Amino acid sequence: MNIIITISITAFIVLYAGLFKANKALLPLTVVGLLTALGFTFCAWNGNAVHFGMMQTDNFALAFSGICIIGTLLIFLLTQNYFHAKSDNIAEYYTLILFALAGMIMMVSYKNMAMLFVGLEIMSVSLYILAGIRKKDFASNEASLKYFLMGAFSTGFLLFGITLIYGATGSFDLDKIQAYLVNSQAISPIFYPGVILMMIGLSFKVGAAPFHFWTPDVYEGAPSLITTFMSTVVKTAGFAAFLRLFAGALAPLHDFWVAPLMVIVCLTLFIGNVTALFQKNFKRMLAYSSISHAGYLLFSLIVLTKNSENNVLVYAAAYTFASIIAFAVLILVKQKTGSDSFESFNGLAKRNPLIALCLTVAMLSLAGIPLTAGFIGKYLMFLNVMTEYKTLLVAFAILNALVGFYYYFRVIAAMWFKDGAETELSAPAQYKVVLLVSVAITIILGIYPAIILNLI
Repeated sequence: MNIIITISITAFIVLYAGLFKANKALLPLTVVGLLTALGFTFCAWNGNAVHFGMMQTDNFALAFSGICIIGTLLIFLLTQNYFHAKSDNIAEYYTLILFALAGMIMMVSYKNMAMLFVGLEIMSVSLYILAGIRKKDFASNEASLKYFLMGAFSTGFLLFGITLIYGATGSFDLDKIQAYLVNSQAISPIFYPGVILMMIGLSFKVGAAPFHFWTPDVYEGAPSLITTFMSTVVKTAGFAAFLRLFAGALAPLHDFWVAPLMVIVCLTLFIGNVTALFQKNFKRMLAYSSISHAGYLLFSLIVLTKNSENNVLVYAAAYTFASIIAFAVLILVKQKTGSDSFESFNGLAKRNPLIALCLTVAMLSLAGIPLTAGFIGKYLMFLNVMTEYKTLLVAFAILNALVGFYYYFRVIAAMWFKDGAETELSAPAQYKVVLLVSVAITIILGIYPAIILNLI
C-alpha cells in the first residue's frame, strides 16, 4: 500500500509543480518518488503477505511492482527534451504516467476482482489520454480513439465475466472463488462463460490475438515514449494480473480453460510473427513483435507449475528491458532522420557504434539468442510446457521464434552491413545511462538468471 500512496503523492506533487511552471524540477521529483516507492518494495520483501482488504502485498506483487517501477524510471530518464518538444504543459505527461503506474501496482496486487477493475481503469484512462495527447496530430488522435473504443469494448467483456463469476460464487474475493471451485460438488453453469469472458477481456488488454487489432495502430500513432511505456511496463502489469487470476483462483478449473488458451497462444504466435515479417516500419514491427511475445508469456499458463510465476517474471523482465533499448534508439534515430523505417537505421554502426551495439543486444534478446535474457525466458517457457509432453505446441512455438529471427536480424544487418547517411548520431547522457543499464540487465539475466528466477 505504501508503494501506491508514494506514487500517487508524487503524481500530485509533479502536477502542482507544473502549475507553477517548475518544469526543471519535474524529472528530479519523479525520480525521487519512484526510488522511494522502489525502496518500499525492497523493505517489504520476504515479509509475511500483508492483506489490505482487497489487496495483498506478497512477493509476487512486489516482484512485478519492482519491474514496473524500474521500467518506468528508465522511461522517465528518456524524457530529456522529448516532452518539451511535444507540449508546453509537460507536467501532465509525468502525472498521467504516474497515475497509470499506480493503477498497474493495483493490478499486480489485487485479491478482489473489484480492485482488478479499479486498477485496470485507472491505468487505461490514463493511457487513452496519453495516446492522444498530441491534439494536432491526426495519427495520435486516431490512436487514442481506437484505443478507447477497443478498451471500452474489452472492459465490457471483463465486467460481464466478473458479474457471472460473482453470480455463481457470491464473492469477488479470489480466495473465496478458489475455495468455491475446490469444495463445490456442482459448479454453477454460469461460472464457465464467466471465465471465458474474463479471458477475452484480459487478452484484449495484453494484446493477444485475435483480440490484438488495436495494437499496431495505437503503438504507431501514439508518441514513441508513450508507446515504449505501453509496450513494456503496461504489458508486464497486464500479464501479472492475468497470471494472478488464472494461475491462482481459477487454477482448479485449468482443464476447462486451457483449451481456449492454447488456441489464443497459437494464433498470437502465428499472427504476431508472420505480420511482423512484412512491416517496413520499425515501430510497427515492434508492435507486431509485442503481440508475438504475448503468446510466449501466455505459455506459462498452459501448464501450471510452481515455476510458472517465476518464468513469467524472467520473461517479462527480459522483454521489458530489451524493448526499452529498442524504443530508446528509435527515438534517437527518428529525431535525427525524421523517419522510423528500417532504412533509417542503415549505417548506424558507423555513426554511433555504442548505440548500434546496444540495439544489437536488444534485437538478439528479443529473438532469443543464447547469453541474453530473452533466450532464458523462451527456454523456461518451452521447458515448462515440455514437462507435460505438449511437444507439438513447443515445436510450433520454436518455428515461430525462427520466423522472428528474420525481422530482428534485418535491423542488425541494416546497422552493420548497409551504408547510410554520414551524419553523426549522438545520444544525451541520460539515454546512455538507460541503454547501458538495460543492456547490462539483459546480459546479466542471460548469463545468471538465478538472480530473479526464484524470487516469488
